[in-house]
Amino acid sequence: MDYFGDPAVWLPWTFAALMGLSILIYVVLDGFDLGVGLLMPLAEEDQKDRLVASIGPFWDANETWLVLAVGLLLVAFPPAHGVILTALYLPVFVMLIGLILRGVSFEMRAKAPIAQKRMWNGAFFAGSLMASLSQGFMLGMYIMGLTWTLPHVGFALLTAVFLTVGYSFIGAAWLIWKTEGALQERAIGWAKGGIWGLVAGIAAISLATPFVSVRIFDKWFSWPEMLYLSPLPILSAALVGFLWWKLSRLPLRDDQWAWTPFAAATGLFTLAYGGLAYSFYPYVVPEKITIYEAASAPESLFIILLGTLFVLPAILGYTVLSYYIFRGKATALRYD
Repeated sequence: MDYFGDPAVWLPWTFAALMGLSILIYVVLDGFDLGVGLLMPLAEEDQKDRLVASIGPFWDANETWLVLAVGLLLVAFPPAHGVILTALYLPVFVMLIGLILRGVSFEMRAKAPIAQKRMWNGAFFAGSLMASLSQGFMLGMYIMGLTWTLPHVGFALLTAVFLTVGYSFIGAAWLIWKTEGALQERAIGWAKGGIWGLVAGIAAISLATPFVSVRIFDKWFSWPEMLYLSPLPILSAALVGFLWWKLSRLPLRDDQWAWTPFAAATGLFTLAYGGLAYSFYPYVVPEKITIYEAASAPESLFIILLGTLFVLPAILGYTVLSYYIFRGKATALRYD
């Protein structure tokens, strides 16, 4: 293929890369704020406001990346959009209900009478759990080719649990960075427990993925293809070792390097995602439809790309700006 001279080749690849990048950013950014919601029942009542304050400036904007990814799927790969959302209609519905519940409870817990605050805290946790489990279930079904068989549903349920644990881990890593004192120490304990669930999830997905198809198996275990994949497990193992070592040393007296567990967790998520992207490329629907078969006409993609060149920098810009403005430790939650 002429990757740079033929618009029918480089335009679908460009949109697949943009969509993949949007999904990865969403998984990391909304993953940590979903994780903070999952940790709500483990925190003391007087700590829950600080948990919410740690994600307050970011959580709504983080979901923009999901909207962007789905939008790119719709306009760039409409046949794949139809197949994927049709197959995953139920978990998508559950995810949307969970995200709505999170949004409502986030606002209501601050405005409702004190006697109702516990209820809205529970709703915030329930919405986070629904969104996390449904996303993990969708991941498992996607890996299994979007076919609803009993073994595939069983694997999807397993990935739902593991992704939820992974989100709680990266949420704990975020809290280590953004909080201090007793809450930070509790977050370190949560991260120490959650890291093994994340490792088990990555291992389960890694073991299952090569057996989805002969093509993926050959990508993983044929020479020299396996050489291209080898940095991913090596770097992942190194990051897991670094995370455990760093968590065992925290908190440091002057709170230096509190950001490193979150950075390492982001690296671990990125490597796992890179392994999936390597395995399934060039398919947008596993083993059924490639990005080139599902792509819109090159003329349409070129016009959409021009719009994306304006929209994407704007989203990146306000994301970076918000994280810069609200850098540092989370302060007390105030609504006056």
